Amino acid sequence: MRNVICLTILFSSSLFYSQVQISQDNFEGNSTINSWFGDNCGMNTNFINPYQIGINTSPKVLKYSDIGGLYANVRFDAGFNYNLNTSSVFTLKIYVPSIGITGALTNQISLKLQNGSAISPWVTQCEIIKPIVLNQWQTITFNFASDPFINLDPTSQNPLYRSDFNRVILQVNGENNISQVTAYIDDFYYSGAATIFNTLVWSDEFETNGGINTTKWFPQTQLPNGNSWYNGELQHYTNRQINSTISNGILSIVAKRETFTDQGKTKQFTSARLNSKFSFKYGRVEVRAKLPIGAGTWPAIWMLGKNIIEPGSYWTSTFGTASWPACGEIDIMEHWGTNQNVVSSAVHHPINGNLSVGEYVSNAQNKPGVSTDFHIYALEWDAQRLTFSVDGINHLTYSPSVKNQYTWPFNAEQYILLNVAIEPSVTLGFVQSAMDIDYVRVYQQTALETTNLLKENNLVLFPNPVSDELTLKINGNLLGANVSISSLLGQELDTFILNSEETTLNLTHYQRGIYIIKVNSQAGIQNYKFIKK
Repeated sequence: MRNVICLTILFSSSLFYSQVQISQDNFEGNSTINSWFGDNCGMNTNFINPYQIGINTSPKVLKYSDIGGLYANVRFDAGFNYNLNTSSVFTLKIYVPSIGITGALTNQISLKLQNGSAISPWVTQCEIIKPIVLNQWQTITFNFASDPFINLDPTSQNPLYRSDFNRVILQVNGENNISQVTAYIDDFYYSGAATIFNTLVWSDEFETNGGINTTKWFPQTQLPNGNSWYNGELQHYTNRQINSTISNGILSIVAKRETFTDQGKTKQFTSARLNSKFSFKYGRVEVRAKLPIGAGTWPAIWMLGKNIIEPGSYWTSTFGTASWPACGEIDIMEHWGTNQNVVSSAVHHPINGNLSVGEYVSNAQNKPGVSTDFHIYALEWDAQRLTFSVDGINHLTYSPSVKNQYTWPFNAEQYILLNVAIEPSVTLGFVQSAMDIDYVRVYQQTALETTNLLKENNLVLFPNPVSDELTLKINGNLLGANVSISSLLGQELDTFILNSEETTLNLTHYQRGIYIIKVNSQAGIQNYKFIKK
């Protein structure tokens, strides 16, 4: 803001947030790909294999017919972003009969990766080209870790450091020509895994009406320079409930036009700036929020290094050792009311050789309705990269190839900040507007096994959050226990007896929200929480 197993004991739960990534198609019904598309060419994904010989006797293949299109190719969108750092290999089988070729082009196949969510996807392209032999089936392997690759934009990073690729393009005998080629493709395959952030380690669901939970949040109010906040901001941040209030499961950070005097300074606007009393290193941060509206409003969901030296911040007195930008800053979401519906993310770090001067990288996406609807703003952070998204669509990845104290101060704990600032561009008609937050959640990576969990805990719930079916797995000492499910308001919704070590509940009739499971056994009463999506 500056220039598969999950344990849920009331305040923790587990979730496989990133899963095994598979793109495969044998064109006979075994497929995870449902979006094959032909650009400037003919395509048939249910074609009878005319060459059932050699290594491929399967009955169906994809037929690719370039009849002279300048940019002929076939492609699909994966539905997720490939993590090439984990798995970098794509394979397929191909047969190109010589009778289907015109011209004198080099016989080859290209596999291109792009960000299909970008306005101009081809600008993001990284390509591997492999030679092919005519008149026989062959397996072609594309390895982005070891094969020579071509970035269309020569300033683009090594593909292993990127996480924005979600589109695959196959092109036979190159582009920008009018030669013809017929090809048959089969058994496309990719399997990998993204970083798994599988445990909800900290959250606030804003379940209790009134003021903020002060065991989780610190309202930062001290003017850092004794006179004002940064960037010419006009507001006082306060610890009053009028500026940060919880109602019906929503935290509202309210920016108001009002005359307010604090620390000997009178200002015409108030708002709130909250520091999390939780800090962490690596994980997924997810915030579901609706943003304020009006020129001059500047809401932010962001993070600072726990080691920051900043007067009045929660962590400084105990851990402050570095000034900004040496502490590092991660802006998950920023929105300026003067540029409605454009959501920005940024990474701030010191310039090379000078820890006291900052530079940054940023990118944005247009998201209609950010002030009328809730959207999910997320960051995924590991030892290699920072990836930012809105509703699952990535728009910025930061992964410097050289990581040192200047480029990568992100190898230490950070904490979360929520605030709404007021800029000098605020209009005379502005009265008040709020950033409404449904939840804040932090997930991290842990390797949990059912057997280990059940040694330490009587009950395991999964998946959590849950869509339709929730499974309860118990130790034998809970057999016969009475179980009740209640809303957060205490309304009892269901009761049953645990008569099996594994029980599956159908929750399709439950509304979205948080529920409490109470288990009454000879060992006493235990409470667990689950989230219905």
